Amino acid sequence: MIKQSDRVLITGACGSVGSELVKSLLNIGCTVCAFDNSEDRLFKLDQDIDKNFRSQIRLFFGDIRDFDRLNMAFKGVDIVFHCAALKHVYLSEYNPFEAIKTNLNGVNNVIKAALENKVSKVLFTSSDKAVNPTSTMGATKLIGERLCIAANNYSGNNQTRFSCVRFGNILNSNGSVLKIFKSQLREGKFLSITSTKMSRFFITKEEAIELCLLSCSDMLGGEIFVLYMGSANILDIAKLAANTNEPKIKEIGLKAGEKLYEELVTDLEAKRTIKLKNYFLIIPETLDILPEKIKVLYKKFDSYPRLNKSIRSDDKNGIKLDLDKLKSQNL
Repeated sequence: MIKQSDRVLITGACGSVGSELVKSLLNIGCTVCAFDNSEDRLFKLDQDIDKNFRSQIRLFFGDIRDFDRLNMAFKGVDIVFHCAALKHVYLSEYNPFEAIKTNLNGVNNVIKAALENKVSKVLFTSSDKAVNPTSTMGATKLIGERLCIAANNYSGNNQTRFSCVRFGNILNSNGSVLKIFKSQLREGKFLSITSTKMSRFFITKEEAIELCLLSCSDMLGGEIFVLYMGSANILDIAKLAANTNEPKIKEIGLKAGEKLYEELVTDLEAKRTIKLKNYFLIIPETLDILPEKIKVLYKKFDSYPRLNKSIRSDDKNGIKLDLDKLKSQNL
């Protein structure tokens, strides 16, 4: 459970998820260290914070690629939410070395700094694009998950624990399809759709924050948390944005690294995935070689049934996004 006395650091604190986490943790009463590599966005984040929380916020300008800066920021920290990443598939395809520096070297730096400073918990925010990846970004997220899970083996007598959460597309986040559609509608343009067959998993910002906080409280070490999120065809999202069943669209085709559907859990992962009250929990594949003190905690799940197949966004029998609910929220 996250306590008022906790000092919590958020990397990528000015991003869509990071900035909402900052606000939620300030409301809990935590001291929040907002770490980001954008001076301008840190300034704007500071301006958005209620004056009643001024004594609780710490603004840390720095980059996760810089271990020394990160290590300094981690001093005295109890919990870390690692949200910083290069997340755009198309850009990472043309800048793969930069994706590696941020999404892999950056993760490694977070792990090293957390261990060195005896941080209690580290939660890595991943993506459904890490599942059977076809893109550079997805591949880096997959390896990022593996690095964080394996980091539990390096803690020794240290109590640091590492776990992951997987998100689908976050509605109304920076660069999200819904924001793109809204911008195109304001400019009177056709809505650009990759393919009318494309489907994606979607999650609201509120659901993303709830999953992060819940996962941080429940984590044992090494698991991946996945929310029960609904999927939708991109054409349906276009209809929602345009508020008509016949929006003016233009198919532009798949960009480098993109695929027509996403997955939350692979066939292999399904065999070690259990369904709990609020989320799916993927038990680590390396459970047998994790420290005994972690391994024994997982025994409580021995009798839980596992899933029998992957979770895909194009599954006609899967969970569907409640478009009427989204429409009522003016997303």
